[in-house]
Amino acid sequence: MADVLPYKPRHGEIPTDPGVYRFRDADGRVLYVGKAKNLRQRLSNYFAPLRTLHERTRRMVTTAASVEWTVVDTDVDSLQLEYMWIKEFDPPFNVRYRDDKSYPFMAITLGDEAPRVMVTRNRHIPGARYFGPYPKVWAVHETIDLMVKAFPIRTCSDSSYRRAMQTGRPCFPGQIGKCGGPCSMTVTIGEHRAMVDDFVAFMAGGDERFTRELTKRMQAASAAMDYESAARLRDKLSAIEAVLGKSALVLPADEDADLFGIAEDELSAAVHHFVIRGGRVRGVRSLAVDKELDISRGELVDQILQRVYGESDDIPRRVLVPTLPDDAEELAQWLRERRGRKVEIAVAQRGQRADLMRTATLNAQQALLRHKTRRTSDYVARTQALTDLQEALGMTEAPLRVECFDISHLGGTNVVASMVVFEDGLPRKDQYRSFNIAETTDDTDSIYQVLMRRLARVDAAPDAEVDADTGEEDAGRRRPRFAYRPQLLMVDGGQPQVQAAARALRDSGHTEIALCGIAKRLEEIWVPDDDFPVILPRTSEALYLVQRLRDEAHRFAITHQRKRRRRDIQTVLREIPGLGDARIKALLTHFGSVTALRGSTPEQISEVPGIGPVLATTIHAHLAGGSPPATR
Repeated sequence: MADVLPYKPRHGEIPTDPGVYRFRDADGRVLYVGKAKNLRQRLSNYFAPLRTLHERTRRMVTTAASVEWTVVDTDVDSLQLEYMWIKEFDPPFNVRYRDDKSYPFMAITLGDEAPRVMVTRNRHIPGARYFGPYPKVWAVHETIDLMVKAFPIRTCSDSSYRRAMQTGRPCFPGQIGKCGGPCSMTVTIGEHRAMVDDFVAFMAGGDERFTRELTKRMQAASAAMDYESAARLRDKLSAIEAVLGKSALVLPADEDADLFGIAEDELSAAVHHFVIRGGRVRGVRSLAVDKELDISRGELVDQILQRVYGESDDIPRRVLVPTLPDDAEELAQWLRERRGRKVEIAVAQRGQRADLMRTATLNAQQALLRHKTRRTSDYVARTQALTDLQEALGMTEAPLRVECFDISHLGGTNVVASMVVFEDGLPRKDQYRSFNIAETTDDTDSIYQVLMRRLARVDAAPDAEVDADTGEEDAGRRRPRFAYRPQLLMVDGGQPQVQAAARALRDSGHTEIALCGIAKRLEEIWVPDDDFPVILPRTSEALYLVQRLRDEAHRFAITHQRKRRRRDIQTVLREIPGLGDARIKALLTHFGSVTALRGSTPEQISEVPGIGPVLATTIHAHLAGGSPPATR
């Protein structure tokens, strides 16, 4: 492979102005769109020696056949042009979005003569004002039912409204008290419009004003002995309080903000979006992002904000993000122009905002896990994953049984290994295995030892089954210790680990088994005697299967490591005179971890019930100079 791209522009040809650039393939298709404050500086990163580029960036620039750029006056203009071109061309190497679902919204059709409140997934109703999104349809209906008790506005269909206005007979929802529009024949169009304005103002965050006004009016009516009006106002106030009770006050009551929690790995990201109006969460939305190129957290935030607000006019006063993008000022100016008022982009660092950001990030982590595992739960997707893996590795048959190995250690000591098994794309936890490695020089030696031990059992006789989590044998259940021969072995690591595994296959006489390694960055798949890794396409089902295998092997190795540490510390503590099972349990429960116990003072140890000063001093002396923290 040539180290210089044939279409690389001369250094002096690229301007130093702000602008937007596009990479195209030989057919003219736009592959990637990006913006830059300095085009020459940014594009020079793509035309560095190919061996220095990230694998996926190298694949993009070698797939492309040309690059072009457009100079603009300001950084804000480049942001707007980038958004427009990404939307127009949908480039395959830009981040791509996958909404978990089409979320329901509450819409008020302000463009109608008598606006109607309704549940919809259509975001393009002319003149409509939207609130949400809501996680479930029933949540929207429940909110509307409560709201129309406090602000009775029209809920009937357009055909029912026209029929009622033409005949002078109330619409059917109006006859049963479910519609408060002019079609109910109880209010005029002007009175109804005023009620709609109050409805919208309340949903936009004007909670306190309405509760104060209704309370004063109810008290005044009661003082004037107009108990019927006071009762109606009381019911309306109860309805408002019921709506407010559905969402807790998470920020100050006068704060309108959007908060974005983000979780990501090298290939995907998930975003959890809280819509906060009047200090309360008025909407919740999750979306998944597929990343093709290696981009920073700030660049990802930039792309997410462009996407969310490029399609919405509901822009709040404050946008809270986990990391500020480099062009935060330009983004804020762009949002300000769209909103017509000031917009602040800030990081949630402390207090209520930081607490809410942690909640959003936790939800994003769960959404990312769902996004990664959803494909492997589908039979068609699993079949496609195995086929993709077969083709990528040049195998003669699909790897119906895959075994993945990972090494874990404590600062180079207490080395253990895990073996996880996937059959037909699904985990077989009953066949997981863990290994203790007594002596080793490094990870490659550990890989060699573990595979030699495993491959010696390829044709083993039946043995007692070993529980994957507890490690205990059950002699009552007999089956082959390693039930089937794998079609594919995976190891965690790059070329050195793969070569060590290949040596084990040769030495054990099982070269018929395919082999690959999963590099630290999950997208790189190494095969023996190849100087370049296999790069699976982002849309490949095999990529998600490989990720899940590696994650599961890592999880199982760490689980086994922790169990060993727990057994080791209990063994050490049992050597101390005066410590029985009850006191050992009390110690571990009080300190929560082995690390905390080892780092405690005699005075802190003596705070545990049943542990006196003398015994505490003995325990501290016995544990001095313990094991270092876990590493990989």
